[in-house]
Amino acid sequence: MTMTGQAPFAGKRALIYGAAKGIGRAVALEFARRGATVAIADIDRAGAEETAARINAAGSQAVGLRCDVLSDLSVREAAVAAEIALGTIDIVMNNVGAILNGNPEDIPIAEWERILSLNLLSVVRSNAVFLPKMIARGSGHIVNTGSFAGLYPFAASRMPYVAAKAAVVALSESMALYLHPLGVRVSCLCPGPVATNVMDSMKNWSANVVMRGPGSQLSVKTVEDVAITLADGMSDGQVIIPTHHELWDTLKRHAASPDAFIQEKIDEFARGDSGRPRLKPEGANEA
Repeated sequence: MTMTGQAPFAGKRALIYGAAKGIGRAVALEFARRGATVAIADIDRAGAEETAARINAAGSQAVGLRCDVLSDLSVREAAVAAEIALGTIDIVMNNVGAILNGNPEDIPIAEWERILSLNLLSVVRSNAVFLPKMIARGSGHIVNTGSFAGLYPFAASRMPYVAAKAAVVALSESMALYLHPLGVRVSCLCPGPVATNVMDSMKNWSANVVMRGPGSQLSVKTVEDVAITLADGMSDGQVIIPTHHELWDTLKRHAASPDAFIQEKIDEFARGDSGRPRLKPEGANEA
């Protein structure tokens, strides 16, 4: 197991799908700070190029690319463009995602399909491009972005998102089982409450539905904190990398009795505790 530090990133070439802003941008900057060159692929090309410009201005190398992760072809074209600009890609981060709010009976099938495609199938599309190459050379690192919402029940008003993120977590763990013996590392970043603007483009499908959070005992992390946590976790060889260490105690309680845990969440909500973090900087949303 590698010690923390810059060595795992120095000289590496990374491609991040979804890094025009938020967590992805902070991760791109952190990877570059640790010595990697970075390609930023995002449907927001201007934002991707702005992220790349910040990295280049700091003395590292980066390129911004447009990519629509709903398209197999666009994902592949972004990969090719990144390889032309930087060379063989060593680290791929699948960070694109979308959130929604509403009761499940109000959410149309098309919206389920959109959320699953953005949050889950974007990973599958990326894997189709990079897994054969990484397996053939026996090296590489794949990072998928999950969520606390995929690890324990609380996000009752965004079930398509829950289903997608739970699948990303399970997929990442099974990928690790398969790929680690072949020399390819896998990590799954699992954010809890983080100060981002992810809800700016969120669709609401039900009126006056309270968006439940992962726990009022949790504090909000900055995207810079998350980027450092991810990079350190990758350096340490971790598969599941949560933004908050409190996650492990929560998972122990859930594993001890899922029925009791679910009832506890029901009771909390009935008492008026929506699970939103108490320390909430301006612009913070829960993953």
